[in-house]
Amino acid sequence: MNTETPHVMEIVSFRLNTNADPTAFRHAARAVDKLLRNRGTAISRSLVVDDDDVWTDIIEWTSMAEAKAAAEDLVKDPLFAPFGAMIDGETVNMRHAPVQHQME
Repeated sequence: MNTETPHVMEIVSFRLNTNADPTAFRHAARAVDKLLRNRGTAISRSLVVDDDDVWTDIIEWTSMAEAKAAAEDLVKDPLFAPFGAMIDGETVNMRHAPVQHQME
């Protein structure tokens, strides 16, 4: 890992809209994967949901600058729309944090 520009984790927690189907949401998430791959700066992504139906999307980026740029750009892409439309915007909590340690 480059210590001058450490990788950054984007951690976004949210709930789905009441009428959103979790299976359809997971399918829409796969479409967003294509956008992430096309940027060339997303290292990994995990989408998880807990027992309280709180979803968390965790994306590792090459830098803080790229993480913040992507957060602004991706929501404008038409491929993101089906994914974003199923998220309850009032529940979204996004944060970015530089990686301090990763298991090898």
